Amino acid sequence: MLIQNLPLHVPINPQKFKNTEITADGKKRASVPLDDLETLWFNTGSLCNITCKDCFMESSPKNDLLAYLTLEEVQQYLREAKHNNLSITQVAFTGGEPFMNPQIIDMINEGLSQRLSTLVLSNGMKPLLNNRCNLLNIKKDLKKLLHIRISIDHYNCFKHEQVRGPNTWQPMIKGLKWLSDEKFNVSIAGRNRWGETEAQTRSGYAHLFKKEGLTLDHLDPSQLILFPEMNEKFDVPEITESCFEILGKKPNELMCSKSRMVVKRKGSASPSVVPCTLLPYDIAFDMGQKLITAMGKVYLNHPHCAKFCVLGGASCTSK
Repeated sequence: MLIQNLPLHVPINPQKFKNTEITADGKKRASVPLDDLETLWFNTGSLCNITCKDCFMESSPKNDLLAYLTLEEVQQYLREAKHNNLSITQVAFTGGEPFMNPQIIDMINEGLSQRLSTLVLSNGMKPLLNNRCNLLNIKKDLKKLLHIRISIDHYNCFKHEQVRGPNTWQPMIKGLKWLSDEKFNVSIAGRNRWGETEAQTRSGYAHLFKKEGLTLDHLDPSQLILFPEMNEKFDVPEITESCFEILGKKPNELMCSKSRMVVKRKGSASPSVVPCTLLPYDIAFDMGQKLITAMGKVYLNHPHCAKFCVLGGASCTSK
């Protein structure tokens, strides 16, 4: 359940999130141990075909701070996981726009060939549609393992385009309807930024799904995922060791207890591993080049940890 109405526009206290283990008021910062590595994320590169307002990744047609991953690099990490008996059950691809990576289909097929649940996050636009033939060539017995999550920032075209930019609605709808018509497993990611209750938002998406003939359950949190807003410039409480008990939450509910992400920063010779999808750029969260070195606990020393994961109750890993 999302915790709504968190402060959005109060500037963050510059003393917060400075010390890895101690909060600004001297309390022990919360940390999350790796419970089990179930999902291995790959950031395929930060380039995107559009520029969205308030994109936490700052993805755009010009942002190449994260280089394109290669199939060989994906295979390298999957081999390492197998060699170390890591119980990965899902691979997931994010960006940027993953379908802009020239080797994305090969990467998808690599995950599927190993019988892993394979999740791809996409804006559903031209890069995806350019790969229609390749997607249709995925073997029928493997297709059920592939999940494609399409971003629809609001169920209203006008508000969606406030975020995504002009003329982004119809191309997204075209891609989404193609996926639905071809019987792909599809889910939707929306943003909880409009001052609506969750019930109002889900109801709005229900009308959209009906209008477009989509067989999606607006009440199913795995089919319609609503993400809280993030902006590290605005204030949010730091998470202390006692916060989990106060909030009635457990560390193993957070995605960094079960996942890691591989990124390749521009100019780096090799990819690195980071705790999650939200922290691709912050060197303080770099956990080394190997999965085996990334097994340690993660201190929740970033505004995104607080706002998105703990207080927002969200996880990118839901199918």
